Amino acid sequence: MHKADRRRYITTLLLISVSILVAIYISITNGSFDITVSNVFRTILRINPTEDYDLVIFDFRLPRIVIAGLVGFGLGIAGAVIQGITRNGLADPGILGINAGAGAAIVLFMFFFKDKITDTGLLAIMMQPLFGLIGGLIAATIIFLFAWKNGKLDSQRLLLTGIAIGSGFGAFSLYISLKMKASDFEMATVWISGTIYNANWIYILSMIPWIILFIPIIYKKAYLLDLFQLEESNLKSLGVSVEKEKILLLISSVALVSACVSVSGSIGFVGLMAPHIARRLVGLQHRYVIPICGLLGVLLVIVSDFIAKTVFAPAELPVGIVISIIGVPYFLYLLVKTKT
Repeated sequence: MHKADRRRYITTLLLISVSILVAIYISITNGSFDITVSNVFRTILRINPTEDYDLVIFDFRLPRIVIAGLVGFGLGIAGAVIQGITRNGLADPGILGINAGAGAAIVLFMFFFKDKITDTGLLAIMMQPLFGLIGGLIAATIIFLFAWKNGKLDSQRLLLTGIAIGSGFGAFSLYISLKMKASDFEMATVWISGTIYNANWIYILSMIPWIILFIPIIYKKAYLLDLFQLEESNLKSLGVSVEKEKILLLISSVALVSACVSVSGSIGFVGLMAPHIARRLVGLQHRYVIPICGLLGVLLVIVSDFIAKTVFAPAELPVGIVISIIGVPYFLYLLVKTKT
């Protein structure tokens, strides 16, 4: 059985990886300015490069694809962790309000500090995930305090509290954005909707340290997410420091969410859908589920971003709206399925 699970995991991994490569190929070659594969490779390998291809590939499409991949990877894994900690299949960083808390802190930072730190904006962009972490942790703490009942997390209270707290932080973000200058308000409003239209290499640089630091921690602790499905009394008898481990995993997942929100705004439902699909594909063991969640998130965000920038061209939808169009029906389906 162990060999069969591993074979299924490797097959799924390969199939999703191939799908991601196909999505990258379509995204990098198609758009308002079509490019052939040979020209893409010539430009990347610096074989007779041209200014037009350099601009389209290195300044517009490639950063956007990389950001979409990193955001999807982080949100997918964070969703798996949060669902594992809460033992609630409806949990998601967006639905629970963690995205909104991180987003509110970043909007505050943009309003008060971003233009004052440095002329280049590099330090400001690098600091955004840190502010997002603070906001996300505040939101998560409030949600968990209200959802705690009789010594454990109540699933219904968790969901309702998360929606309420998320709405509150969302309204606060909108209020702060209304105080901004007209140009900054437009940027903040689009960003709150969830978008990566202004992706650049500095944003990628700001995300990479968080990805490198926290994903290995989560993967190392993946076996604990399996154990968390047991009763807490059983866990304590096994010598597991339950609250300490939950806090460490929660901080790691909120840090990933904060890094993603800092460059893409509030993109919901990735962390909801990816774990459910991953568990259907590779089973319940989190050492298999977590990598698949990350790759499914990559695929979902890259494909959604391509749809967002091409379907209504020359106008462009925020990628968060495209994902919500998919995610809302899926969430309602899970809600009905859970009740029945």
